[in-house]
Amino acid sequence: MVIKVFLATSSGSTAIKKKQQDVVAFLEALKVEYAQLDIACNEQNRMWMRQNVPEEKKPSNGIPLPPQIFNEESYCGDYETFFDAKEDNAVYSFLGLAAPPGSKGEEFLEETREEVAE
Repeated sequence: MVIKVFLATSSGSTAIKKKQQDVVAFLEALKVEYAQLDIACNEQNRMWMRQNVPEEKKPSNGIPLPPQIFNEESYCGDYETFFDAKEDNAVYSFLGLAAPPGSKGEEFLEETREEVAE
């Protein structure tokens, strides 16, 4: 499975650039395999991203902004949901990936499973 991160390489927005850098840097730190798909220079990438972000996740203007994150064809979320997952040590779950043995994500999942079982 490949994580797809839809980015705009020529974004004029500093906020968008910082969010994109945050996502990419965190995935690299976790050693998660991912592909960067540029929506600024590739119309097919832009159209695919826009068509595959669920309606309930699109902003009021209907145009989702980068970064948008997918696991293959499955939508994971935008920067805000990624950030929330990062804060909760649930990035692997957010991405639909199994946490590596001994990772914080795995410990979080184990704790959650134990709480649910009680």
